[in-house]
Amino acid sequence: MTGLGRDNARWVLPLGSTAAEGFSVVVDISHDGWQHTGLHVADLVPGRPVTVELAGREAVVVPLAGGVHVAWSGGAAYDLVGRPSVFAGPTDVAYLPAGGSLTLTATDAARVAVCTARVRTPGRRSPRHIAAAAVPVELRGAGQASREVRNFGTPDVLDADRIIACEVLTPAGNWSSYPPHKHDEERAGAETELEEIYYFEVDHIAGPEGADPVAYQRVYGTEDRPIDVLAEVRTGDVVLVPHGWHGPATAPPGYDLYYLNVMAGPGAERAWLICDDPAHGWVRDTWEGQTMDPRLPFGDETR
Repeated sequence: MTGLGRDNARWVLPLGSTAAEGFSVVVDISHDGWQHTGLHVADLVPGRPVTVELAGREAVVVPLAGGVHVAWSGGAAYDLVGRPSVFAGPTDVAYLPAGGSLTLTATDAARVAVCTARVRTPGRRSPRHIAAAAVPVELRGAGQASREVRNFGTPDVLDADRIIACEVLTPAGNWSSYPPHKHDEERAGAETELEEIYYFEVDHIAGPEGADPVAYQRVYGTEDRPIDVLAEVRTGDVVLVPHGWHGPATAPPGYDLYYLNVMAGPGAERAWLICDDPAHGWVRDTWEGQTMDPRLPFGDETR
């Protein structure tokens, strides 16, 4: 195996490398080879609002730490309660259809993500607030492949034009996005073509001063469409998946892992259909009889 990570420079975006206009992370179609999705992340300071233009793009606003006031120029406004951190449990979110702009304001320090996708039919959706209690929480896998998925922006939860978004949390020492899978071609009932953004945060459970929370992400291509990413990621880093098999995302012992996924594609159907890498799909069968990691779900004070 040679050349591991040779495409990191193109598809791995370290924190700050795309900062612009009050945002620590900006991903949009100006990035070479990126077509359908976008992400803005801001660390909000009280009294300093930031604005995201939504011409031709719909958005899901996700508080990462703290709460935020969302005002859409189309007429909707929401106070999102948020949470202390992404590891504290689900958050309420807001969906805004394409057109106009949204302004984010915080009364206390906060971090917020704005997930976006280009739309086919502007003006056909309505703004919506989804309360934290209404966010479906799914536990996937088993044993060391146990992880938690918060499905606030998936097709069966959110009525949207193209965007699909969710959060995945992986306890320290576990693997997620596994077996490696892809969704880069249209095959009716089997697979949909979706590019994907991974935005990461890593938490150190306990450790000495100077501990360095870190995790890892792998993306590799098919024979016809090569891509080669092997990334060491920290809080605020982004990995882009334009195509190809992706996974695992690994959380080393001592460090819990969070990632926010944003997906969209050109297909007529808004669906999240994946296929496993046949070299690794058999791993799913080994989970039979294994128990779910008792550390899940995050934010459950009874666990």
